Amino acid sequence: MFRARHAVATTVVALALSGCGAASTSVSPASTGGSVGSELTVYNAQHEDLVAEMVAGFTAATGIKVTLRNGDDSELGNQLAQEGKASPADVFLTENSPAMDLVDQAGLFAPLPSTTLGQVPPQFVPGTKNWTGWAARATVFAYSPTKVAAASLPASLMDLAKPEWKGRFGVSPGGADFQAIVSAVLTLEGADKTQAWLDALKVNAKVYEGNGAIMKAVNAGQVDAGVIYHYYWYKDRAESGANSKNVELHYFGKQDSGAFVSVSGAGVLASSRRSEAAQKFVQYLSGPAGQQILTTSTALEYAIGNGVTPNPALKPLAELQAPTVDPGSLNGATVVQMLQKSGLI
Repeated sequence: MFRARHAVATTVVALALSGCGAASTSVSPASTGGSVGSELTVYNAQHEDLVAEMVAGFTAATGIKVTLRNGDDSELGNQLAQEGKASPADVFLTENSPAMDLVDQAGLFAPLPSTTLGQVPPQFVPGTKNWTGWAARATVFAYSPTKVAAASLPASLMDLAKPEWKGRFGVSPGGADFQAIVSAVLTLEGADKTQAWLDALKVNAKVYEGNGAIMKAVNAGQVDAGVIYHYYWYKDRAESGANSKNVELHYFGKQDSGAFVSVSGAGVLASSRRSEAAQKFVQYLSGPAGQQILTTSTALEYAIGNGVTPNPALKPLAELQAPTVDPGSLNGATVVQMLQKSGLI
């Protein structure tokens, strides 16, 4: 998602449990200095309203307060890499996984226990097992059915390099969402094919700032189609449909790179002085209580916890036919270089 946001600290205060009639849950002090009174600092690149809702549930359950420092994936990932062990952050949350990989490769995450990792299917856990997925979003081709006949929809994301698509679709190469999709293409197709595809997109694609802008352009008839994540369309349809009433979604499926499912990550910083509380927070996000909040939220992203059914309005995860991609293998830095080489950014 392309967002011009600054890292503004927003304190989420504990809910008044007595006013809600709920009993306070005690949290035993951590050996590293964590305690009930600790206030976690979370570098948050996910949607602020969704995370604030999950933080409220966590605080109500544990009494642990959380301060959110909001930014975007690359901004906060690079900030953590620069801060290193001196970072005030206890937890890092992202929309997509390349920024998680950046921090992981810098050796800044503490390992997560098997009890936390086991709360989601293995395809949502990186090979390093140093962080976990807790939400997911599907890549889709948003199109105008009056301009693109079903029979002429691209069979593969890679088909957008063909001459017949010149000037007909939009992408948002400056945003973390599209960069994550390109990272999956790089993993699945290799460097040479990916660079050639990006070079063709420089000729064929129209550039927009954000998935929402792409969908609005398709809806208004300014462009025939665009590459976005599913939830932009679902959220708009759940509200007024004003920006999506003339838009439908095409799912590539068949393990195509265009069927990539991006993983939102959560990890505990090894330098955290409140490690026990931080581990509890990550466990909460991917556990039943946090996943239930995700399922019923207006975010309309996929809940991925074991035993938790995603929002029934969404196309079932099992039907997406997503390619197998280790979420810990996506190279965001290389993708940015390739996008720059092609002239897309």
